[in-house]
Amino acid sequence: MSLFDRDKSSERLPVALITGFLGSGKTTLLNRVLGDPRMARSLVLVNEFGETGLDHLFMEQVDGDMVLLQSGCVCCTIQGDLDRTLRDIAKRRASGTAPPFDRVLLETTGLADPAPILQLLLNNPMISHDYRLDSVVATVDAVNGARQLDEHAEAVKQAAVADRLLISKTDLADIDASAGLRVRLEALNPGAALFEIVQGEIDPALLFDSGPFDPAGKSDRVRAWLGAEAHDHHHHHVDRSRHDAHIGSFCLTFDEPLDWDRFNPWLMAVRASWGDRLLRVKGVLNVQGESQPLVIHGVHHTFHPPTLLARWPDAERRSRLVFITRDLDRKSVEESWKQMMEET
Repeated sequence: MSLFDRDKSSERLPVALITGFLGSGKTTLLNRVLGDPRMARSLVLVNEFGETGLDHLFMEQVDGDMVLLQSGCVCCTIQGDLDRTLRDIAKRRASGTAPPFDRVLLETTGLADPAPILQLLLNNPMISHDYRLDSVVATVDAVNGARQLDEHAEAVKQAAVADRLLISKTDLADIDASAGLRVRLEALNPGAALFEIVQGEIDPALLFDSGPFDPAGKSDRVRAWLGAEAHDHHHHHVDRSRHDAHIGSFCLTFDEPLDWDRFNPWLMAVRASWGDRLLRVKGVLNVQGESQPLVIHGVHHTFHPPTLLARWPDAERRSRLVFITRDLDRKSVEESWKQMMEET
């Protein structure tokens, strides 16, 4: 019997976390994608209906905090904390008292720190039983984005943890400013795919399916997900602001299969020493005794239980571990690994 759980992602509802600073186009994006027939049977979670700008899409009240939209989607307000809302919705869906839906779009407020939400989705067993984090998407305003990154640590964090970055309002921004913002975002989060959007016009598929949960046919996405390694040595010249200078992304690779009994204590020590500085950790590992790749996810001090994928995404068999950090450099983490190897 394996030490690790088989990946059961297909049995859980995929969640797209949509974040981005105030005025960066999250609601415009939602209005666009919810009008697409492919997005029918979606659940949209918002803080308050009045803040979403989706009122013209409302069709009928279903049950208290839940309304059915003309597009066939369901919209629900977050009652109290997100934890309770997600568990309540899962119960209603299981009992058939809520309209059916196949996916969840969770829009954060513009000033939100995404880390606590990521922790909840990745690490709370009551939540991960029914839901799986499928993608983190951040909108960035091409007109005001650079100033927001300079002035607001939340904006930097939102962009840093995203799997996909959507630069909005490029039709209104100066060309040079847009180009500079793009370079800055590529340096801040080199592993993220970057897209430019106007009036929220994108393929809704970009909101989902960004992680290596089922790597069949998705090796390009996995490589992008792990792309920090290739960029880590090429962006030190970028002039960063006082905020994003504190945030970095790097990827550790391990050529030989890992001994889990040595690797896991080291990872636990990293979490104990620097958990507050770990914005996100993602890894695909080759573990001794396992023919399948092991995936790990973590935010700050808490990590989702590791799962085994059905197959490797490509011919690459090296273990790759991506760190997105605040005030924690690659050298410190590498030195801790070398020290552990010397002591054991």
